[in-house]
Amino acid sequence: MSSGTPAAVLDAVSLAHRNGTRALRSVSLRLAPGEQVAVIGPSGAGKTTLLRVLSATLAPQSGAVTLLGQCPWRLSPRARQRLRARLGLVHQAPPLPPVQRVITAVSAGRLGRWSAGRALLNLAWPLDAAGIGAGLRRLDLEDRLYSRCDSLSGGQLQRVGIARALYQQADLLLADEPVSAMDPRLAAHCLRILQADAASRGAALVVSLHAVDLALEAFPRIIGLREGQVLFDKPAAEVSPAELSELFDNAQLSAPEATRAAEPAGVPPRC
Repeated sequence: MSSGTPAAVLDAVSLAHRNGTRALRSVSLRLAPGEQVAVIGPSGAGKTTLLRVLSATLAPQSGAVTLLGQCPWRLSPRARQRLRARLGLVHQAPPLPPVQRVITAVSAGRLGRWSAGRALLNLAWPLDAAGIGAGLRRLDLEDRLYSRCDSLSGGQLQRVGIARALYQQADLLLADEPVSAMDPRLAAHCLRILQADAASRGAALVVSLHAVDLALEAFPRIIGLREGQVLFDKPAAEVSPAELSELFDNAQLSAPEATRAAEPAGVPPRC
């Protein structure tokens, strides 16, 4: 990706869930290479849906989506898969098979960049135990390298999900409430690791957070999302108490953000 190519551009993106709830309403944003952004808002605001659109796992019904200079929904399936290999998504509850070992779960971060043969070999015998162990050490999980995922706590599973995304070395790194199961000290530590890794590679980083104070303290740019709409998008230092009050007070709770979205309306998003 050229240094002048935006990491992501959304233009009037809208999307509804199958039950008719509008998850995103004409959302527009531009993310520069290396930029770091926190998305805040009440439950049901559309934060998870927004990150799924940015990770090319969910297509909107209308609007334009460009990720790393490409429109994912105009690509062939194989080309879209190559693009997704450059997009990292940390889930709030990482979808890790219970019997899978941590070393295998983390190594899966690079499956999209490997041949089928190498991927199968890695499942039988992880190929980079030293590199994976070093990543886990940064997250205070080095003693869990060969543990099964079902032996870990919620906070430890979230750290495994972070380690997998870091191992992927994505050009656009997305994290959906990645520290919600951690205590404040550990949450801040893990966010710093995500930010330092992204900064070292010039990767863009978008993180959704319920902890408003942490978002305002750690991120230079804040997007406030409510009922699928962007209420504000500005530097953290300029976010006012009145804007936070409008964002959270009396917020109507909508359907869970992680529910399946409606089928595309039949017209691919424009690019």
